[in-house]
Amino acid sequence: MSQPTEFSIEVPSDDPKRKEKKEPEDLKAKVPEDVKEGEDLSEEDLQLKNELEMLVERLKEPNTELYRPALETLRTLIRTSTSSMTSVPKPLKFLHPHYPELQSLYKTWSPSEDKSLFADILSVLAMTYSDTQPRGTLRYRLLSASLKPAGSAISEPGSWGHEYVRHLAAELGEEYSVRELGEEEEEKPPVDEAKVEPVGSVDDLRALALECATFLLQHNAEPDAVDLLEELEIVDRIIEIVDDNTYSRVCQYMVACVNLLPPPDDLAFLRTAHRIYVQHQKFPEALSLSIRLGDKELIKEDFHAPGNPLMKRQLAFLLARAQVPKEWVVEEGEEEELAEDLTECLSNTRLSSHFRDFGKELGVQDAKSLEDVYKSHLENTRTAANVDSARGNLAGTFVNAFVNAGFGNDKLMVEAEEGNSWIYKNKDHGMMSAAASLGLSLLWDTDVGLSHVDKYTYSSEEHIKAGALLATGILNSGVRTEADAALALLADYVDNKSVSLKTSAIVGLGLAYAGSHREDLLGLLAPLVTDDSVSMEIASLASLALGFIFVGSGNGDVTTSILQTLMERDDKQLGEKWSRFMLLGLALLYVGLQDAADATIATLQALDNEAISKQAEILVDMCSYAGTGNVLKVQTLLHHCDERIDTAKEKGKEKEKDKENADESKEESPKDDTFQAFAVLGIALVVMGEEVGSEMSLRQFNHLMQYGGPVIRKAVPLALGLVSASNPQLPIMDTLSKYSHDSDLQVALNAIFAMGLIGAGTNNAKLAQMLRQLAGYYHKEPDCLFVVRIAQGLVHMGKGTITINPFFCDRRIMSKTAVAGLLATLIAFTDSKGFVLDKYHWMLYFLVTSMYPRFLITLDEELNSFPVTVRVGQAVDVVGQAGKPRTISGFQTYQTPVRLGTTERAELATEEYIPFSHVLEGFVILQKNPGYEKEDKMEL
Repeated sequence: MSQPTEFSIEVPSDDPKRKEKKEPEDLKAKVPEDVKEGEDLSEEDLQLKNELEMLVERLKEPNTELYRPALETLRTLIRTSTSSMTSVPKPLKFLHPHYPELQSLYKTWSPSEDKSLFADILSVLAMTYSDTQPRGTLRYRLLSASLKPAGSAISEPGSWGHEYVRHLAAELGEEYSVRELGEEEEEKPPVDEAKVEPVGSVDDLRALALECATFLLQHNAEPDAVDLLEELEIVDRIIEIVDDNTYSRVCQYMVACVNLLPPPDDLAFLRTAHRIYVQHQKFPEALSLSIRLGDKELIKEDFHAPGNPLMKRQLAFLLARAQVPKEWVVEEGEEEELAEDLTECLSNTRLSSHFRDFGKELGVQDAKSLEDVYKSHLENTRTAANVDSARGNLAGTFVNAFVNAGFGNDKLMVEAEEGNSWIYKNKDHGMMSAAASLGLSLLWDTDVGLSHVDKYTYSSEEHIKAGALLATGILNSGVRTEADAALALLADYVDNKSVSLKTSAIVGLGLAYAGSHREDLLGLLAPLVTDDSVSMEIASLASLALGFIFVGSGNGDVTTSILQTLMERDDKQLGEKWSRFMLLGLALLYVGLQDAADATIATLQALDNEAISKQAEILVDMCSYAGTGNVLKVQTLLHHCDERIDTAKEKGKEKEKDKENADESKEESPKDDTFQAFAVLGIALVVMGEEVGSEMSLRQFNHLMQYGGPVIRKAVPLALGLVSASNPQLPIMDTLSKYSHDSDLQVALNAIFAMGLIGAGTNNAKLAQMLRQLAGYYHKEPDCLFVVRIAQGLVHMGKGTITINPFFCDRRIMSKTAVAGLLATLIAFTDSKGFVLDKYHWMLYFLVTSMYPRFLITLDEELNSFPVTVRVGQAVDVVGQAGKPRTISGFQTYQTPVRLGTTERAELATEEYIPFSHVLEGFVILQKNPGYEKEDKMEL
């Protein structure tokens, strides 16, 4: 940022007409003041002042031989002057009154090397006149370069000091804006001398910007260098000037800026940082940016770039965590050539065994009972509750599944005696959810899990069989196996006559293959979407399953199938509650693709059904900008929330005018309102990847809660849950606690569920206490009590070892499959009476795609768990800070494996090992530091 005001201290500002006076009068007006000032000067300063004035007089003499020595002396005096940080250097202060005179003198000189040097000095002096003659520093700098004779050297901008370069950089940005963007200057008309034709071309400006950026990089001002090149739209040229000492800080700053930039600058920054990392052979960093970009070709290049097999395995772990399709990095013929351990890393096949070992290390392997979670003896229930035993057992099913997820040893289901399983304590659809819960308990365990589930697929009870199919899909979620068991077992039931078996098979496939982009599943499920004879329920769930499978791919075939159905189905079918899942399936295809969704949105706007058109448009738009923090999208979504207020007034007038129309408007209002619930969720979805935006959104949600209609108020708690998933922040906890006692039971229900979301897998004691109090408060409300139990199960998910936060790799990469799971669950809660609290409670299992262990496991070169000492503390943002600040605060030292919170960061406490990953999270392979022993010996 330039400091023009610092250098205008001596400019007399008493006379408002100063700018209108001619220069000689201006100078005369200053003489008495100068004389007066001279009386207070020290001998040293007076000598310097007189010397400078004598040099100025020399430049006026006709003898041209005196010019060069005078200019050289002036340059030396200006360069060697020293002053405090807050005052103007003495030479600039004393030469300030002579600046207009020197400008006039400069015009009389003929082009020469002397004139070039003169322009250079005037460029420095122009800093003191930057308030009245804008961009003089830049103008004389460019004139100096243009007058330079061939072969003579012009001084670098950096030779005049750091402040000069910063001032020049600021003027470069202004000049470029005026020239390229045609921005009108806000300043008043400048004095005559400044009204000149612009000097130099845009290319000259850019060349000078590169010189300034090079100087800034050499002097630890990486953010300034990046900002300057961004202003001149040549940020990609920074690749030419970074070196081994500066590239890391440059890339950190550029990546941190991404969420604050508008498209397409955000992607340009990512691509530039990616190229720098590749240039310096930082493969994990480069791959993480490729994943963020979603660029198939870049991901493949980065994966195959390193020659070190250990580095390749580390990259494979990163790809598996991001659920990148294996086919993107491995061609069909190449699979056999890949090492077996590399295939295992890419497929996540060892996730289950590592997770269970992690549980053993933490001492949480033993199964938890429902009472361990509820702690009902602490609930202050005054009267004996009339418990709905079926609803209570159903809640127990989900709590048991979430709490013991992944450990495969719960007492109710997996290890229950034959015929004494918890399944039989439920009825009808409860049996389906109970059988499906088996898949959650055996999560990621594709070997043992299938044998446990298999016996229930032969059950004569249709609901149990359907639950077993769903369990097959759940336990395969996030894990790829050669056997492809999920497809083999579920494909046959996709065309089954039974609705329960059909829906379970479809949803099971969606969960099992989320993010896999499998083309063979497109042929299996797409016909169900386009078939007119199929019910809206089946068609919508098939769309949603395709959305899960092809999340973030922008697949044209799936898009066409869904759009065709939306055009062909009649309004009555589209008006069903299920249509929201069809629209969500379409929206999930565009997660993170930004403007790639524009064509689809344009098509949706042309739909005849206005309500569906609007809902679809909002869902697609918000998904395409998920996690970007795009402020314009948030504003657009807020406008949608404001819309209903106006229409409500109009409807009120219509009711007074025409009673018949009132009935019609009542029928339409639910359709018209639903899009607002999506808009509220959309705000949370867009801002959740960016801390400042997340904090600002809380204020907006507060306003929406106060002034919004019923539909908006129901959605606000869900949005709060999405913004802070698995990250229990005190302000949000308190807000949700307040909403959980709302007079509108639907708002209270959603707030209770959101409390479960923000505490998911954290074992947060304060949340657990709040939920126990709510269990007592709502003991007479079966629906609310049911959701309280679900929330309790979520808080203790995986006994505190599993997260549902979609961001990983130091919260820089967003998991698209996790976003899909969270959104599907929240959309079900926008009409909880119609879905979760009805017979579709199994929709809670949509969360499975966002569930992942929150651990750090260090591995040796053989990929076996290898304990080392690490420090774990709160992550600190050190981007742009000088020196080498600590990246964590309030740390504690542990032996790996360790549990990591959403906002925590780990670093090695010893230099004995070198990690292959740039972020200590998930699986990290370590290598012995070859220089470590030598250092020890030297110390001895």
